[in-house]
Amino acid sequence: MKLFSRSWISSSKRRKQRKYRANAPIHIKRKLMSSALSKELRLSVKKKSIPIRVGDQVKVLRGSFKGKTGKVTGINRGKQRIYVSDIEFEKKDGTKKKAGIDASKLIITKLNLDDKRRLKKHEA
Repeated sequence: MKLFSRSWISSSKRRKQRKYRANAPIHIKRKLMSSALSKELRLSVKKKSIPIRVGDQVKVLRGSFKGKTGKVTGINRGKQRIYVSDIEFEKKDGTKKKAGIDASKLIITKLNLDDKRRLKKHEA
């Protein structure tokens, strides 16, 4: 049974933060998977962060793939991971697999504006 508290504000305990993120409904998980915007985008959009979408250009800020850039090819909301093109790791048997990266470790450098309403949603 999933329990999700709408009145939860915050906690310093890591396990409670993990529980909140894991049990959150999909419409809240979408907002939890937001990334910071680059300085140029921040000035034009007048926002600090926006939820990531497939097709956005991103740069990795932390981890073993730090400094690499690429396009977002997939998003897994269940595992809260983002898959970026050309970011793969090699398994022991030699096959390559896409590496899932947390949204907080990325910065958006170019937005996918196929949907004209995308920025209008974030103006309010």
